[in-house]
Amino acid sequence: MPARRVNRVHRVNVVSDVHGNSRDLARAGDGADALICLGDLVLFLDYADYSRGIFPELFGAENARRLVELRTARRFDEARAFGAGLWEEIDTDRRAVIEKAVRKQYAELFAAFPTPTYATYGNVDIPSLWPEYAGAGTTILDGERVEIGGRVFGFVGGGLRTPMRTPYEISDEEYAAKVEAVGEVDVLCSHIPPEVPELVYDTVARRFERGSRALLDAIHRTRPRYALFGHVHQPLAARMRIGATECVNVGHFAGHGRPWSLEW
Repeated sequence: MPARRVNRVHRVNVVSDVHGNSRDLARAGDGADALICLGDLVLFLDYADYSRGIFPELFGAENARRLVELRTARRFDEARAFGAGLWEEIDTDRRAVIEKAVRKQYAELFAAFPTPTYATYGNVDIPSLWPEYAGAGTTILDGERVEIGGRVFGFVGGGLRTPMRTPYEISDEEYAAKVEAVGEVDVLCSHIPPEVPELVYDTVARRFERGSRALLDAIHRTRPRYALFGHVHQPLAARMRIGATECVNVGHFAGHGRPWSLEW
């Protein structure tokens, strides 16, 4: 009797919205063939703990609480004016101070990535700094594809423009061009969700985040097996099917410290 052929099981672990959680990130690839990171490595301000992040390190937890209140109330102009006033008080180069703090976080976070890691940017990330910290085992992808275990994964990084004005927000047209460049894939990976109300609504912030119509159109057109994303920390729906595609919010890694796993 001929020997039975056993197909090897492949597994990737997926994280998004790491926001400074280097401790759990160091274990996120355990038991998997690869780790996928869908961005937002930086922690500028923690909406649940006002003492954590770059902003409270500079201005204190009480000012962080006030900024969160203004943003949550969608009083973005007031929030920007409040922040600008604080920066004027310390009379320093805002961009240089933030970059120094981001570099410190990136050094810790990229050092925690296992080999291999495939990563794309979130809307709060600074893409120009990533190549300085990504080691040989980390592949950065944006508008690009890679094959893992016989399946093709496409990556689209960043977010769309909002009143928050986070560092890596781009126009709808530029974002759509990256989605188009990815083309047909088995797994479509992005930081933001496709534009579906249940996937973009945050139940704690009580607002709709920005999703991508281009991603939604690509899902209808190319029918990937999975569409994976993050960005919305407390989604109304963490998982839903669009035609042949299983859409999954892989979770707020900074909050729970657990990766989402895909096996085939």
